Amino acid sequence: MVTMVVAMGDSNEIGFNNQLLWHLPKDLKHFKEITSGHPVIMGRKTFESIGKPLPNRTNIIVSGKKDWFEEGILIVGSIKEAVKFAKKIDEEVFIIGGGKIYEQTMQIADRIEVTRVNGSFEADTFFPEIDGKVWAKTDESCFEADEKHAHSFCFQTFEKIKTEDL
Repeated sequence: MVTMVVAMGDSNEIGFNNQLLWHLPKDLKHFKEITSGHPVIMGRKTFESIGKPLPNRTNIIVSGKKDWFEEGILIVGSIKEAVKFAKKIDEEVFIIGGGKIYEQTMQIADRIEVTRVNGSFEADTFFPEIDGKVWAKTDESCFEADEKHAHSFCFQTFEKIKTEDL
């Protein structure tokens, strides 16, 4: 099972200058809960924005950059290679960004875990459109803005529609 995990605004915006657009503690906790113990695949820029390997997860970084090494991570040259390594570790694999990695993995993903943040944000990186002919929303829970969360948001789960279901 390949699951994409993303937090995005109303216009699918996910980042600006290699940074997240908001700080939502409940979203970070949710991300940690669903990805802990499993391999996570991300691009080099996403890894650099996090700044260190995510604990209790195998961190697989896709990068075309030669002669690059970081302690505690696995660096591979392609998505295909990343998924192959990840599936040897665990059947549950998580794609965590960034924009180019999401674009390249939309067709291989089985599920998308979305945090939909209510609002429009200045961004230079976007998540691809979630096509309603390909994906079905199977779950949603929403939260209002509060003293810790400047924006209201919803956790949404999308499952790929199997062709035999059509």
